[in-house]
Amino acid sequence: MQTLPSIATKSFTDAGLAVGRLEEIYDRNTKFLRDRFEAYVTGEAITTRVRAYYPFVRLTTATHARLDSRLAYGFVAGPGVHETSVTRPDLFRAYLTEQIGLLIQNHGVPVEIGESTEPIPIHFAYRRDINIEAAISTSENSAVTRSLRDAFDVPDLATMDDAIADGTFELKAGVPEPLSLFRAARVDYSLRRLYHYTGTDPEHFQNFVIFTNYQFYVDAFAQMCQQRLQSGEAGLEAFVAPGNVITRSGGATIGDTPARIPQMPAFHLVMPGYRGITLINIGTGPSNARNVTDHVAVLRPHAWLMLGHCAGLRNTQRLGDYVLAHGYVREDHVLDRELPLWVPIPALAEMQVALEQAVEDVTGLEGFELKRLMRTGTVASVDNRNWEISGPEVIRRMSQSRAVALDMESAAIAANGYRFRVPYGTLLCVSDKPLHGEIKLAGMASEFYRRRVGQHLEIGLKALERLKQQESERLHSRKLRSFAEVAFQ
Repeated sequence: MQTLPSIATKSFTDAGLAVGRLEEIYDRNTKFLRDRFEAYVTGEAITTRVRAYYPFVRLTTATHARLDSRLAYGFVAGPGVHETSVTRPDLFRAYLTEQIGLLIQNHGVPVEIGESTEPIPIHFAYRRDINIEAAISTSENSAVTRSLRDAFDVPDLATMDDAIADGTFELKAGVPEPLSLFRAARVDYSLRRLYHYTGTDPEHFQNFVIFTNYQFYVDAFAQMCQQRLQSGEAGLEAFVAPGNVITRSGGATIGDTPARIPQMPAFHLVMPGYRGITLINIGTGPSNARNVTDHVAVLRPHAWLMLGHCAGLRNTQRLGDYVLAHGYVREDHVLDRELPLWVPIPALAEMQVALEQAVEDVTGLEGFELKRLMRTGTVASVDNRNWEISGPEVIRRMSQSRAVALDMESAAIAANGYRFRVPYGTLLCVSDKPLHGEIKLAGMASEFYRRRVGQHLEIGLKALERLKQQESERLHSRKLRSFAEVAFQ
C-alpha cells in the first residue's frame, strides 16, 4: 500500500493549537491523495493501493464529576474514550475551536489529535465533485487500465449512516465512543450534496437558516439583502447567490449566474463569524425538506426556521393570517423509519418566544389583539398535494388532531431539527382555505402574495435577530439531548 508516514498523536490543552494540528494532518493527507490521483489519470502505473486517513479528535476522561447541568453540549456523558474523525478543519475552524475548548474546560483534561483509521475517499480529497470517469476517458495514455476502486478508496455509503444521530449506533468492544453526530466521510458527502442542490459552496452557509417553499420569498430576500449592502450597513460582508455569485459590501459583483437554476437554490447574507442568514427555496414536498435538512445539518447551524404558506383549516382564519406551530401531525412519511411517529416533536421555548415577539414587533399587535392575526396550534404535514379531495377520513383525522393548518414541509423540517439537535421553528401564512370554499386561484394568489410576503419575511428575519442575541448555550435546548449524548453541538 502507498501511504504517508504516520503522524504521532499529540495532546493539547489549547483548542486553537489542536485545530491547527487537525489542519496540518488533513492538508498533508488530502494533498497526497490528489497528487497520486493526478499521476494515475495521466497514466502513471499504480500497482498497489493508495490510502490516506482523516485526522481525529479524542478525549479520555475517568470521572463522573458533575458539570454545569444547564449545558446542552460541550461535555461527554461519562468516563471513557470518546473520539471522532474530522474533515475540512479550515471550514469548521471556529466550530471545532469552540467545541474542543469546551471539552478541555469542562473536563480539565487535554484532547488528543492524530490520524484516524477512517480512509479518505479520493472523491473527498477535492473540494468540489470531480468527474473521474471523464478525466480517465479523456486521458490519451493507455496506462490507465485498473479500476479506480482497485487503486483508491471510494465513498462507502454503507458506513455513512446516521446511526449516532438516530440513537441506533451499536458500540463495539474496544472502540471509542462517538464524540460528534457525524463522522468525517458523512460530513464530506453532505458538503458535496449541498453544492449540487443549492448551487453555492458550503463556505457561504450561515448559522441561521430560513427554509421556504415559494420563489416570492427568495425575490424579496435578495432585494432586501442588496438594499442593505448598498446602504453600507455595518456588519454585512456580502450577498451570495447560486453559482457563487458574490456581491461585496460597497463593492462589485463577481461570479457568473449558472445556466440552470439548481433544484433548491440558496442565498446567503454573509456576516462575520457565520452569523448571517441563509435562505433556501426547497420547493414543494416533504422529500425535498428532508433531503436538504439531512445535508445542512452537518454544518451545525444554530437555528432553522420554516417560512411558507399553508392551508388554513379553521373557518375563523382569514387569508394572510399567521400560524405559529407548537406541534406537528406527521403524515409526510419521510422520516418514519429514522424517527418513529411515537416520538413527540416538542416546541422549543426560545424559538416560540422569538417568533411571537417578532410578529408583535412587525404587526404592532400584542397580547389578546395578536389573536386577530395569528394562531398557535398544530400543523399537519402530508405527502399528498391533493389531500382535500382524498375523502372524509383525511378530514376527520385533521379534526381529531386539532390541527389549525396544513402544509407539506414543516413537519419534516421540525422532525429533522429534533433528530439532528438543531433548534427549529415554524411560522406559516394562510394562503387558502379549501375546506371552506376558498381555494387558491391565480389572480387571488397574486394579490395575497403581494400583501403578505414582505411582512412574513421581515418577521422571520427579526425572529432570527432575536435568537442571535441569545447565548448559544441557551439557544441549544436540552430537550434535544438523548440519554447518552455526544459532546459536540
